[in-house]
This record gives sequence, structure tokens and C-alpha cells, in this order.
Amino acid sequence: MAAAHRRPLKESHLHEIPAKGSDPEALPLPLYLANAVVLPIFFSVVYYLLLQWREKIRNSTPLHILNLSEISAILIFLASFVYLLGFMGITPHSEEIMDDEEIIEDTDELMLKEDSSAAAPKNKIMDCQLPWSESDEEMVKSVVEGKIPSYALESKLGDCGRAAAIRREALQRITGKSLAGLPLEGFNYDAILGQCCEMPVGYVQIPVGIAGPLLLNGAEYSVPMATTEGCLIASTNRGCKAIYVSGGATCTVLRDGMTRAPVV
Repeated sequence: MAAAHRRPLKESHLHEIPAKGSDPEALPLPLYLANAVVLPIFFSVVYYLLLQWREKIRNSTPLHILNLSEISAILIFLASFVYLLGFMGITPHSEEIMDDEEIIEDTDELMLKEDSSAAAPKNKIMDCQLPWSESDEEMVKSVVEGKIPSYALESKLGDCGRAAAIRREALQRITGKSLAGLPLEGFNYDAILGQCCEMPVGYVQIPVGIAGPLLLNGAEYSVPMATTEGCLIASTNRGCKAIYVSGGATCTVLRDGMTRAPVV
């Protein structure tokens, strides 16, 4: 099926094309004078019509019965209302203007072109924080082509840090997005293998603060807390101080258990 021809998105498509032989900037009065005339007329007519309709309601007169002055007021109201709509840029659609579907299609096409030009080449190393070799490049290509599953890199390479770097590079080439802002080095990936995180591509730094001393069962403890929640450690520290001043706390283990939840 042949693709439908679409007109390129031009600046002229975004504005209404004036009629032939007319100049949109040619006004009989300057804009500020026209507004100064039309606005008082508009509000005066509205006020007059409201007064007339209130009197008709009080006198039980049908609203559809109009005299000559009321008809004139309604016509002036409509004319000034149309002028104000045009002044605010609310005008009827012209046939020369592109319809919404054409504008959306052309905008999407331009966005795709920008994304394709900004995306890095599939065979270029986008972000490598570890020494890179030819064998690593072959492994990345195998992961990108689907020959080696990403989750099997640790078992095939025997090096968790290298596996994370290769997985990270493969992910960048597949998505075309850089992970340069996500740290890779400085983390022991062997410690999390089979423990708390699968298929790592980096890590996130969380600040660690200290609360305490906490007087517990006659011993003092400094409690490390990793958090990004403001005032959390300060509140915990005040609680530790209250416990310390009160003579400490005593704890008894009734049952062993564990809860787990993801950290977003």
C-alpha cells in the first residue's frame, strides 16, 4: 500500500491565511481606539438588556416580545461579541488551515527525526566506566542480538562487575538512552548476587546519617539510617535522647521475622 503524501509542517500552517485582497493589519482605527470604543458599548448593552429583562420579569411580560430598542441592543451585542472573539484569537476554522490530524502527524514525524538524530549509534560505546576489550564488545553484541540472555551474564563471565557493565552498555544500545548519570564503579556486585538485586546496571547513592546514642538493654548504640527524607533522622535522634534521659529501654525478642519492600 502506497504511503499517503503529507505536506511538511510549515510556519504558515500554524496561522490562518487571510482572504485574497485583504490585509489583516489594515484596521479603520488603531487597535487601542477600537477596543476603547467596543468594550464600553459591549458592557453598556449587556447592562441595558439585563435591566429590560428584569423589568419584564417583574411585570410578567414574555421575554420573547421585543421592541425596536431591544432588537437594536441585541444586534449591537452580537456584533461587539464577535469583535471580542476575534480580538482574543477565537476565530472560525479556515479551510486553508491544516486539520488537527495533519498537524499531529507532521509533529510526530519531526519528533521521530529529532529522536533518531539524537540517538547514539548502536555500535558505539555510550558509557563505559570500566576497561573495555574486544571480548566485552562481542558479549554486548550478543546480548543486543538476543543470543545471550541478560540474566545469564554473571554465570557466563564469572565477574559480576563486568557483567553489570556489559548489561548496562547493551541496555543503552537497545534503548538509545544514556545511563551516564547512574554510577557503575565503586560497588561490590558480588555481594548482591543471588541476594537482593537481579540484573544490575548500576547503583544509587543514599546518604547515611547517625541517630543516637540509643540506650538499649544497658548499652549505648549509634543507629545508622540511610534515607532521603528530611527531618527523619532528627526526629529519631530526639526520640533516642528522650529514651536515654528516661533511663533507657529494654527489649525482648518474641519471634524472629523479616519484611521486605522495594525502594523506589
